[in-house]
Amino acid sequence: MENIIDQIKSLAQDADEAGRRKILDGLRDLALSLETPQDTMQRISYLHLQPALVRVGLDLNIFKTLAESDHPLNLDELATKANAAPTLLDQATIINSWQSLKRIANIELKARVLRYLASVGTIKETGDNTFTGNNITRSLSDEGIASAIYHNVNIIAPPIFALPDFLVKNKYQDITSSVNTPLQQAFNTDQPAFVWAQTKPDLFVHFNKFMEAEQRGMRRWFDVFPIEEKSKDLSPDQALFVDVGGNIGHQSLALKKRLPDIKNDIIVEDMEIVISCVIPCEGVKTVVFDFFQPQVVRGARFYYFRSILHDWADEKALIILKNTISALGPDSAILIDEMVLPNSGVHWHATQVDMAMMSSLASLERTTKQWHSLLERAGLKIVEIHTYSARYNSILECVPV
Repeated sequence: MENIIDQIKSLAQDADEAGRRKILDGLRDLALSLETPQDTMQRISYLHLQPALVRVGLDLNIFKTLAESDHPLNLDELATKANAAPTLLDQATIINSWQSLKRIANIELKARVLRYLASVGTIKETGDNTFTGNNITRSLSDEGIASAIYHNVNIIAPPIFALPDFLVKNKYQDITSSVNTPLQQAFNTDQPAFVWAQTKPDLFVHFNKFMEAEQRGMRRWFDVFPIEEKSKDLSPDQALFVDVGGNIGHQSLALKKRLPDIKNDIIVEDMEIVISCVIPCEGVKTVVFDFFQPQVVRGARFYYFRSILHDWADEKALIILKNTISALGPDSAILIDEMVLPNSGVHWHATQVDMAMMSSLASLERTTKQWHSLLERAGLKIVEIHTYSARYNSILECVPV
């Protein structure tokens, strides 16, 4: 067995991203094929514990503490280095020996949490109540990955858990209204997700860090799209790039870095609350804009949508696209930066995102067939699909029919 494991590790070390994923998927399929019914019951029944307890580990600063230590730490050392969240210990205030009980509660709580985290491989147990970090620990100590956990546990998970009852109540009809999703049921609101989120600005902090971490190390869209060639022959007053719903400007900043000598405008458009947070960059302009209104920048070479249309069901997506088509010039194109799923055999990394989109936004990740159908309805044709990652991330280059 050890020889087999060593061979697999050697193969993975030399593999590219697609090859590494193939190895992981193969090992996963092998593990599933070996499960007994009891194994399956245990795995699926308790899947929800892991993200919840990982968030507790983040609250307790366990991963960062272990990742930064050059030696294993016992419970006493962990209790000193990473204080438990006060809300977990409030009941101790009714006891006269509060300080002593607080420390005991801290240690006992951590012992149980740490045992669980070690059992699922997020940290490593080296002895009796002694722990150290591993590669997963180091990943979870990263601020962006920690934000992904917080975002998904705090925002995505409640609608997912509300989904079964929601579907029963609605007789398993398609979820098509952004004001009638499991999110409204989970958070007791009648507002659509994006309006509701604006009442909780702290959510944006984790969301933006999560988005940055998700794309870290991945090739960018202009690594496969011939941006230099297609940016030639612009008229002096023509905008090069309109980043529609561009959030705080990561893609526009990256494009400016790629084309530092370009004189034509690169523009980030978004709602006022978001535009106020755009990262300043010379040569990148900002415009307050609602993409459910007609596009205000006319005749640009490219109108770019990154992870916008997957937030909306087809009828809303059509409004967004038609508002953009009305502003196109003779040499304009729409660039859609999204996952383009295969029509069959979709990887679970993508299907889980699709379920999150459905539960919170009444939207979807689209297959190749669904993209063609949507864009044809909008009056667009796909010139080419440029895929730039094994996660199906692609640029759909579109022009009017």
